[in-house]
Amino acid sequence: METSALADIILKRLSEEKETLQQQFAASRSGIGHFYIDDLLPESLVKEIYEAFPKKEEMVRKKSLREYKYVAAQMDQYNPLLEKIIYAFQDRRIVTLVGEICQIEGLEPDENLYAGGISLMAEGNYLNPHLDNSHDKDRDRWRILNLLYYVTPNWEDAYGGHLEVWPEGLENPQITLHSRYNRLAVMATHKKSWHSVSPVVAKGERCCVSNYYFSETPLREDDTFHVTSFRARPGEKLKDFLLGTDAKLRMMVRKVFKKGIRENPHRYKKEDE
Repeated sequence: METSALADIILKRLSEEKETLQQQFAASRSGIGHFYIDDLLPESLVKEIYEAFPKKEEMVRKKSLREYKYVAAQMDQYNPLLEKIIYAFQDRRIVTLVGEICQIEGLEPDENLYAGGISLMAEGNYLNPHLDNSHDKDRDRWRILNLLYYVTPNWEDAYGGHLEVWPEGLENPQITLHSRYNRLAVMATHKKSWHSVSPVVAKGERCCVSNYYFSETPLREDDTFHVTSFRARPGEKLKDFLLGTDAKLRMMVRKVFKKGIRENPHRYKKEDE
């Protein structure tokens, strides 16, 4: 199946639920706007996408106080179906429709897959509360929306690995968006969109297809540039201090070096570059 055919299916499903999704996002917009939709693709196709995922040993392991997960963006190294489903979400019709759902104009997809692509989380993996980098790789456009499509069959809520958003800050309870099979979750990104992924506590691998949408203008008028900034979970005071210090140091570096000291390797480098 080609990318455009995959996009056709996604477009039809989103269109069917457009009004409901608009209501979801509008109801959460004042904090961290978000919506989710289940049964996005035919089950046989989702299973094929899941089975196309590489083994975690074939992906980039990211392990630190901040996070522990496996990622990949150099999609020409993997099953072509994975690249097709990623770029299906970048179809102009879908970008426009998602913009209508969220009432956001000027959205643009990211063909470079900067921090996008695919991710895998296994037992013991986690992603601490954090703010995503405010911009794209060239620091030209603002990061606006995060699209996460989950494809692991029979992934139960008790297994962990779920998206958590903290609209009232880390001092207050989070909202959990479960990473259920064949679910697309979309969340807004701005200077207060703290989010995390709960630790995976079961055998198995939670697999996800990721995309970001950007814009020439920020989602919030008061938004300012920031690097990816991590915090610890509530109660982890020492870790929170260390992660806060880490974020401040990296922010100081970016004030001097606009694009950082080195290029972020998490992007899709195509042959014609």
